[in-house]
Amino acid sequence: MRSVGFLSQCKVGRIIIMASEVQANNGVNVEALLAAKEALTNAPEAAQFKWRAACEWKDGTHSHSTVESFYGLGQDQHRKTTFAFDADHPEVFASLDQGATPVEYVLVGLASCLTAGIAAVAQNRNIQLKSVKATIEGDMDIAGILGIDSDVRNGFSGITVKSTSTPTPSPRTSRLSSLSRRSGRRSMTLSPIRRTSRSW
Repeated sequence: MRSVGFLSQCKVGRIIIMASEVQANNGVNVEALLAAKEALTNAPEAAQFKWRAACEWKDGTHSHSTVESFYGLGQDQHRKTTFAFDADHPEVFASLDQGATPVEYVLVGLASCLTAGIAAVAQNRNIQLKSVKATIEGDMDIAGILGIDSDVRNGFSGITVKSTSTPTPSPRTSRLSSLSRRSGRRSMTLSPIRRTSRSW
């Protein structure tokens, strides 16, 4: 069972749903998540997690990172697979473009967190999802990073979430907007950049 938090998404707008009264199946084990919530409420020390990533510089602006273990539930946890990520800068920055930029990885993490949250909350409310799609844009003035202007903040000046989807007629369609709002409030990746985010 994948570990998916109770996140939800803002402004990943209209979501395609299936008009059916059968039990929704979005692939999220809500029963296990609710049981974990209750267990951690009674043992808050086990809710302390530490996420890890290891990075090795390759050449120029190219680096190779891996993710394999993390700390949680009172002990080290190991993944089934070591996940690998290459990061670099595009050719317009005189680099070799051998991977996404670090800031693009931030956007990937945010989009993944928000859409996974939609699935988790929808499952809990017995809403069957057919698709959830989102695109995220992050505005940035790189004059700060390059040292051109010390008054320019190093980071995103704004983040916008856009969506393209079509709902299938259903009595539950009106409940989808609340899933979006709930996701934005609970997103673990939105918190570090909340001061610059918009359109949630």
